[in-house]
Amino acid sequence: MPNFLHQARELFPYTQSLRRDFHMHPELGFREIRTGGIVAKELESLGIEVTKGIGKTGVVGLLESGKPGPTLLLRFDMDALPITEDTGADYSSQTEGVMHACGHDGHTAIGLTVAKILHAHRDQLAGTVKFCFQPSEEGTNGEETGGAETMVRDGVLDDPKVDMTLSLHLWNDKPLGWVHVAKGPVMAGAEHFKIKLIGKGGHGASPHTSIDPIIAAAQIINAAQSIVARNVSPLETAVISFTMFHSGTTFNVIPQEAALEGTIRTFDAGVRQNVLERFEQVVRGVASAMGCQVEMNVKRLTPALVNADDVTASVQGTARRVLPDADHDDTPYLTMGAEDMAFMQEKVPGCYFFVGSANDTRGLNYGHHHPKFDFDEEALVRGAALMASAAADLLK
Repeated sequence: MPNFLHQARELFPYTQSLRRDFHMHPELGFREIRTGGIVAKELESLGIEVTKGIGKTGVVGLLESGKPGPTLLLRFDMDALPITEDTGADYSSQTEGVMHACGHDGHTAIGLTVAKILHAHRDQLAGTVKFCFQPSEEGTNGEETGGAETMVRDGVLDDPKVDMTLSLHLWNDKPLGWVHVAKGPVMAGAEHFKIKLIGKGGHGASPHTSIDPIIAAAQIINAAQSIVARNVSPLETAVISFTMFHSGTTFNVIPQEAALEGTIRTFDAGVRQNVLERFEQVVRGVASAMGCQVEMNVKRLTPALVNADDVTASVQGTARRVLPDADHDDTPYLTMGAEDMAFMQEKVPGCYFFVGSANDTRGLNYGHHHPKFDFDEEALVRGAALMASAAADLLK
């Protein structure tokens, strides 16, 4: 199959223009009206069949090769974050309090570039490409489910039935030139927990007449740390993070209630079940011992993201052929960050890969979700070339 690096370089002005336009006009999850409109218009201009409204604001394009073969879904996320930008770039966000601080503007631009490349070479493909532009990867944004799960419920994996998936992430934790394609777990499964402790309020000068939910909450936070330390094998991985603690209204009143929130992250299904069971035992046990009533809810946000062996092996070969000068990393690179593409890869074998995008020399090295986040746009070329070539290799 062709090496699409040259085509991606020729299309860079197009890719960069789209990326910067999306960056200047960021939209939060399930509000990607303008972004989705541009995506649909660009796909339609190529003659690609477009369906809107899958997963609320998602857009799907169908490219038929005219030859029998599998259906390959390429996923690109579109949503931004509720962050005030502080990059000082000429193309900074023009929407107050919203910015593309994770690279999804780049992903969407890459997706449209890949569509151009594959459409021009469709006679060399055997099968169907389903371009999936997904809303709300960053969370549910007030809805019951996030973008990938909502698109799955709306049938994005059907009609035609999807056989394989590819997706990518520009990665500012690694420098431009680094490429990671690896089999097995890549990103963690995530839970969101909420705990409400109900005690008995009282005067701060008379604590013996109250049941203090703050003390109970503090004990729960401390006790929960023993789960990872003592109930999970040192050879396995889990994280329990308490990220919110709300209670009280003034300095001299012991409050009636305290609320805790946070997240649990795991890779392995068995470890996940063990951690969840122990977490509930600890929370309810400590609350009872402290005399508090407890209301507890643990919601699964995403399963772990796991790359399929066969699809990933193909992408590994493509990456070395298309980007021979890259720093290729096909050893396990795990991040406890979560990614809702896992809902699709839980049902269909796929490969999710990373493309390094940081540039220390130019100061483009802030982490994802930081107000100063920005990336080296050369990564757009490399990402588009690798995604298009990997798709073509899978459909050759």
